[in-house]
Formats: sequence, structure tokens, C-alpha cells
Amino acid sequence: MVFLSACAATTQSYLDGVQKDFANTNYEIPQKQLDEQNNLDLLIHGTALFHADEYKQSDLTFEEFNKRNLNETSSSILRESAGLLLGNGVNSYKPYMMDSLFVSYYQIWDLLALQDWSNARVVINQSYNRQQNMSIEYQKLIEKNKNKISENAQYSELIDKNTNDWFAFSDIMNPALMYLSGIYFLNDGDFDNAITYLKRANGMMPENTFIKSDLELAQKHIKPTNTSWQFIESGFAPRLREKNASLFLPNIGMIYFSMSEPYFNNNFTQPDKAQLLANVDAMFITEYREYQINESIRAFTSAASKAAAQATLYNSHNNSAPLLGILSSIYTVASSNTDVRTWATLPKYIYVLRDNKNTDTKNNLIYTRIINGKITDNKTINLK
Repeated sequence: MVFLSACAATTQSYLDGVQKDFANTNYEIPQKQLDEQNNLDLLIHGTALFHADEYKQSDLTFEEFNKRNLNETSSSILRESAGLLLGNGVNSYKPYMMDSLFVSYYQIWDLLALQDWSNARVVINQSYNRQQNMSIEYQKLIEKNKNKISENAQYSELIDKNTNDWFAFSDIMNPALMYLSGIYFLNDGDFDNAITYLKRANGMMPENTFIKSDLELAQKHIKPTNTSWQFIESGFAPRLREKNASLFLPNIGMIYFSMSEPYFNNNFTQPDKAQLLANVDAMFITEYREYQINESIRAFTSAASKAAAQATLYNSHNNSAPLLGILSSIYTVASSNTDVRTWATLPKYIYVLRDNKNTDTKNNLIYTRIINGKITDNKTINLK
């Protein structure tokens, strides 16, 4: 029981350590972990390589993730299938749809740093198709959850009542990925594609005047000159914690179960004159809020069925009933472990600063990472 119950705590401790390492620019991954990489380790390792300027290896690591999750990340149903008898934590990490979109985002940065323009275009095109497919799957998930809520109204109290206060988007989309792609096409003089991506980015972040400026250029078929775009990632995205809950059921008694609960890291820096490009908190909540419905119903029904079996044992005339009942109770608590794994190195916010340079040089992109008020990564990439 100790092992299973501690899974969530162990995961939380591990991810806390990962964030601490990134804050201290320590990107070394133990060899044993590299040899036994799962989906989550691939994501963390790929990001670490990117920050360490190992762009080729970072791209290859993310490609390995893509190969392993070619079909999984386009279907939210498969992520939900992980929560079976022993809880999510003992299964392989099932990526969020947003994970896959951030893989594309970092791959584009990798390839631009390598000046690999053709493969950058390939990744951009793949990411657009991926987002289209995910939007369809996401809408299916919403409709399915509406039916589940109506069919299981008695469990609605398990769903976190604070969800209505969370800021979320209406669709699965990554505005930072869209804007970065739009800048690529705008600099390439491919104005039709630039308009497509910049319109999507503008639709998600309508208050961002930098996106509007580039969209206007694309619509006028004008390539920017002497321009620098600085993408600034700040803070850490939401993490999950395990939350214990209990409910009393007539004829059964008290049932115990666990669910995940997001918590938000509010230690971030908002750069002067920069504008918000991507609210990663909102991106995460957009998807998580839908999964939480299934998780809540699953956690309750699983605990209730085990408690019913336990009550049956206690009420039987078997001499072993008390012992079996205790064992059943222990098993119920032990098997209620929930999944708290997330891509812990993602930023909380992504800002952008668009600036006209005084010198007559090539346009460039600047990538900056800020953690705990300190710049931990800063790279400049010239555009063709």
C-alpha cells in the first residue's frame, strides 16, 4: 500500500527536482533515465537539449516522441483509457494534446537554429494538420462529456467547483506555435500561408498588436525588414497535485478516493513593453477541464464499487470477513492513486516583443527563458 499510495508524491518530488534543475540551468539527464525513457522523459530531455543548444539531438528526441505517439495524441479517448484498476500513475504517461503542439513549437526553434528551412516548413505543415485534427477530437470530447454529466448528475459535485473561474480557451490551439509559423512564412514571402497562420494567432490573442502588424503586412504582401521578434517564456505552467476526497453512501458507508487538482505557479516575470502571446495556464486548463469530468466519475465509481464489495464482506457470515474487509479497505485506498504527471518545464506565459532594428541586417528571432526572475536561456537566430 505504501508504494502505490506514494506514487503521486514521488512523481511530484521528481518534477519539483526537474524544475529546480532547469532554474539552475542544469540540463544533464542521468544515463539510466535516458536508457529507459518514456513519453514524459522524452519531453523533458528534448527541452533540456534545446536549452543546451544541442538542436539536432533535441529535434531527434522530439521526433522519437512523435513516432511513439503518432496516433495517440490525436485522440483524447486514448488518454482516458489509462485510468484503470490501479490508477493512472502506474501506466505509461499519456500525453496531453497540448504536449504534442509544444513538441512542434520547439522543433521549429530547433530547425530554425540549424538553418534547416525546408524541414522547418515540414514541421509547420504537420503541426497545422495536427491542430485541425485535435480540434475535431476536442469537440467530440466535449459532446461526450455533456452526455456523461447528464447521465451521472449525482457525481457532479466531485468536479472542482472552481473550474468556472479558470480562464480557458474554446478550442485546442497554440497561438505561439501559430505566430512563430506565421513569421516564418512572412519572412519567406509566402503571404498566403502567412495570412492563414497569423489570422489564427490573431483570433486567439486579439489584443496583441504585434500579431496585427504582421497580419497587415502579409495582407499587403510586404516582407518586414530590420525586424526582430523576441519570444519570452516566463515561469512554469500548472502542475497537478493529488487531492484526497471522501463521500458517505447509504448502506455502504464512507468511501475514499483520490483525484488530481491543478495548482498554479505565480512566480513569473512580465517583460517591459512585451505583449502576451500565449497563456499556457489557459491552454492546459482548456484540456484538463474536460479530462477532469471523466476522472471524477471514474474515481467515484471505482471507489464506490470497491466499498460495496467491502460492505458485502463485512456483512457476510464468513469467519474471515473482518480480515478480508480490512484488506479490501487497504486495497481501495492503495488503488485510488491518480496521475499527476505533466510536462513540468513548460512556461506559464509566452510574451513577444517586436522591434525595428536600427542597423540594416537580417530579420532575426530571439528566444528567451526567464525562471524565478532570472534569464536562464537567450539565443538569437537569423532569418533568411
